[in-house]
Amino acid sequence: MAMQKQIIEGIIFSLFHERTGPMAVVWLPSDLSIQIRDIVSLKTINMLVGERGKVPESLAIVPFPTFNQKGLVKLMEIENRSHRGGYIDGTLTVLFNEVNDLIFYKYFNHFQEIIDQASQTFLLLDPTESTEKELRLELESFYQRLVELLNELYNAESLSLEEEEFPKVSRVEETKKAYRFKVVLIGDQEVGKTSIALRFTDNAFRRTYIPTIGVNILERREQYQPFIIEFIIWDIAGYIKFQKMRKHFYQGSDGMLLVFDLTAPQSFQNIKNWFQDITFYLDKKLKGFLVGNKCDLVDQVRVQKAEIETLAEELNLEYIETSALTGQNIDAAFSKLGHLLIAGNRSSD
Repeated sequence: MAMQKQIIEGIIFSLFHERTGPMAVVWLPSDLSIQIRDIVSLKTINMLVGERGKVPESLAIVPFPTFNQKGLVKLMEIENRSHRGGYIDGTLTVLFNEVNDLIFYKYFNHFQEIIDQASQTFLLLDPTESTEKELRLELESFYQRLVELLNELYNAESLSLEEEEFPKVSRVEETKKAYRFKVVLIGDQEVGKTSIALRFTDNAFRRTYIPTIGVNILERREQYQPFIIEFIIWDIAGYIKFQKMRKHFYQGSDGMLLVFDLTAPQSFQNIKNWFQDITFYLDKKLKGFLVGNKCDLVDQVRVQKAEIETLAEELNLEYIETSALTGQNIDAAFSKLGHLLIAGNRSSD
């Protein structure tokens, strides 16, 4: 349980006070710094400014780069007739280190349910009338439920991983030729590279993350008749602060997925820069695909098909549209890449 407890860095329940502004009312652990409490309260409460009556039901994932954490945030409007406007803005924030963000993205719906339940309890308690002790007891109960959920998810994923690591192998399968390929996922931040890697490997707890250099390393072993492929997937951060390190990430790569967000034209415009970057440092052209992610957001697509086809032809890469949310074409992209790499490997033998 200790491992799961370490995943949660803190929990803060905040309210907007007319005189003092956003303030943390109760928090865990009790020694959570005032700087963290103030920054979280200010940033999360301000998300509700001007949104009276339009509070989103879904959780928000909010970065707090000052202390290298992120937060699952539930926004609330608490009815209070004595308050100006008849409502008080409130937020419930679960803090976690950005190292563990894959867990919260993968199991987002699980956390949505348990945090929704906690927020309803806080609303029933009426935070403006309850004592600090009553609110703290509820926060501690909420924390325990979070830890229990994390343990359940961890155990379920561990069991699944053990079954993959020790599968029943037939004599025919033992004779299959196995290949091991390093595949890099590159593109701007927030285009969905991590979600694609996570969707393919289905592994949030057990992976290697190197926060100082900004890369997730995940693995998946697949059988593609008549071969076995072990993918070593390097999900490379798109942030500029890791720019100097990227040339080291590229070394030893066999294939690549150049990923852009179909709803974000700038991420598409930057694809050519990413292609030139990896080609320059490797001094060779990798086999791979141009990937337009988030195709499920049909009404929000802002990149034209004609532009994509022109770029794909210019880079001599096949284009694939994916949705990490629904899983559309994720397995297909890696399968096609695997076969492409095997063909190249065999032709060079």
